[in-house]
Order: sequence, then structure tokens, then C-alpha cells
Amino acid sequence: MNQISLLLILLFWTTAAAADYDPSFKIGKEKAKVCMTCHGEDGISTIDPYPNLRGQKMGYLISSLKDYQSRQRTSGLAILMQQQADTLSEQDMKDISYYYSVLGTKKEEE
Repeated sequence: MNQISLLLILLFWTTAAAADYDPSFKIGKEKAKVCMTCHGEDGISTIDPYPNLRGQKMGYLISSLKDYQSRQRTSGLAILMQQQADTLSEQDMKDISYYYSVLGTKKEEE
């Protein structure tokens, strides 16, 4: 077997192994358990005033959480989200946002 073939096999194996285990997704899912009460277990809310989070863009979710934490979002049921956001670190926001941004996409299935 030549070196190029060996390199291609190694590259394919490494990529496949990485896809089978995405620690960021699993960490985000664990941290998002409290979110599931209102936003649904699969990121699709069954309660009318609560938005779906599944498949939202990561940057939008992080920005929204920061806006709740800084009290820039105040309408509707914002007080509930403000209380939740107050308990989150910046890393928590990233992990949860990553989880919901990947949830239901091809990347989650890998």
C-alpha cells in the first residue's frame, strides 16, 4: 500500500471517529435540560408563547441569552428568561447555543 492510500485511510478513519463523538453537543445537551421544560425536549416548544430553539443559529442564541442577562430583553415572559440567563456563564451560553444550533441537523446525526 502506498503512502497516499494509507494517509487517505487514516484521514477517513479520524474524521469518522470524530463524528461519532462530539463532546460539545453532549455537554450542551446536559446543560440544556432546564431549557427543555419550556422549549421542548427536542427543541420544539409545545407551549404557545415559547419559541422553538432547534436549529437556531448559534450566534443568535448566544446574543439572546446575553440580552436577557443584561436586561436588554424585557417584553413578554422575559423575566423568566432573565432568571435563567442569570445562572449561566459565558461558556454555558456557548454550550447550550451550540447544542440547539446542531439539534435536528445532519451534524447531529453524524
